[in-house]
Amino acid sequence: MERDQLLQLLVGDDEASKAALAALAEGDDFVVWEDGTLSSETQARRYANRRGSLRRRGIETLGLERAVQLFRERDQPLRLGKITSVDRSRVFMLFLTEDGSALVACIGGHRPDEHPPRQEFGRPGQTSS
Repeated sequence: MERDQLLQLLVGDDEASKAALAALAEGDDFVVWEDGTLSSETQARRYANRRGSLRRRGIETLGLERAVQLFRERDQPLRLGKITSVDRSRVFMLFLTEDGSALVACIGGHRPDEHPPRQEFGRPGQTSS
């Protein structure tokens, strides 16, 4: 799938789709896998189970609840895609219809800083003399 085609599919009015559209328009990397699909029910279970794990790891998400709801409402094969920022701090998972002609749902994730800035002197709570 070409970038222009994917830009046209990201026309949703939800926060995750809007953010994914902006990321793609800014030139972030993307892929849409052409080989195979997964069922929407499988994706509903997978992402419903991941909620707690994502929260514990401090990963902020957009559109997760909405996507799980949409997956449960429709039993259909989904083609997957992904948009990844150059610095890998944000990722958008795209769920398209089997033929790739429409966006079903989008989930965005933003990783917290992996390594917070180091303190200039000593460990947290220590003071320098």
